[in-house]
Amino acid sequence: MTDLLLAGLVGMAVSMVATPLLISWLVKRGIGQQIREDGPRQHLTKAGTPTMGGISIIAASVAGYFVAHIGSAFTTRGIVAVATIIAASGIGFLDDWIKVRHQRSLGLNKRAKAGAQLIVALAFALSAVTWLKVDTHLSFTRFNSTGINLGKVGWVILAVLVIVGFANAVNLTDGLDGLAAGSSAFAFAAFTVIGFYQFRHFGLYQNPAPLDEAAIATAFIGACCGFLWFNAAPARIFMGDTGSLGIGTAIAVLALLENVDLLVFIIGGLFVIETASVVVQVASFRLLHRRVLRMAPIHHHFELVGWPETTVIIRFWILSGLFTAVALGSFYADFIARGGGG
Repeated sequence: MTDLLLAGLVGMAVSMVATPLLISWLVKRGIGQQIREDGPRQHLTKAGTPTMGGISIIAASVAGYFVAHIGSAFTTRGIVAVATIIAASGIGFLDDWIKVRHQRSLGLNKRAKAGAQLIVALAFALSAVTWLKVDTHLSFTRFNSTGINLGKVGWVILAVLVIVGFANAVNLTDGLDGLAAGSSAFAFAAFTVIGFYQFRHFGLYQNPAPLDEAAIATAFIGACCGFLWFNAAPARIFMGDTGSLGIGTAIAVLALLENVDLLVFIIGGLFVIETASVVVQVASFRLLHRRVLRMAPIHHHFELVGWPETTVIIRFWILSGLFTAVALGSFYADFIARGGGG
């Protein structure tokens, strides 16, 4: 338990210190966000706001994770998870750098970005079934909770889809000041609780490294909250793809390692809604030549309807918190049903 507290405290402290230093460094070099011309007009005032703040989030999370292990051993699962998160964040960093270098709102082309994400996701999935010996059953609240064995190939496909899907889902959600950072903190809180329960009840969950995974989640809670201090509206810095791809990958990797493959769609319910809104908007326009929403992702729709930005953010945070509560309630209900309350 002390390790988890230390991971969170260090993650927050490093983020609180590193973020303003990063803001100063970015401002001196004129590195700022390029705003999409087809976005809400009120967002044009945000042009030039420092971006790539995800550097401090990922650095703080990694620092929290490593400091929490002073005097204790690392696990292969933890190291593979952290390496995957850093690699995904690296793709985001390259995308952000191209944007600011060429002064445009588009970075890596779609094929290059998607290809790089697939490589990172596939590397994790293959490592998981080869070295980490993950359970290949499709799971909800614990290993083999559905009775469906996907096999190694099926599990690898699932893992790749979940990782790439959530990385891009958080990226889509990162469109309002503090929305992605605040919502992500709720998701990581769920993984912290799940990891701790799996540690206390190994016989039921059979997760070989639950505390290590919980330490990663706790470090991210601290890092996201520390970053949110400067990212809350009106934001002094944006996380950029550097942060959103790293955070989304972290959510997916933790879900896969903690054997909550399906529960993650409830834990990250807000991110699922944001992604679904884009899919529905595109499908409706191509098939029916009509737009269901005024603008996608859905947070922009509510802005154009007339909700103030802070209202959208707070209400979406509430939704994220509710999804977390429902997910943890489902997890605990299964825990009780399996005799865990005795």
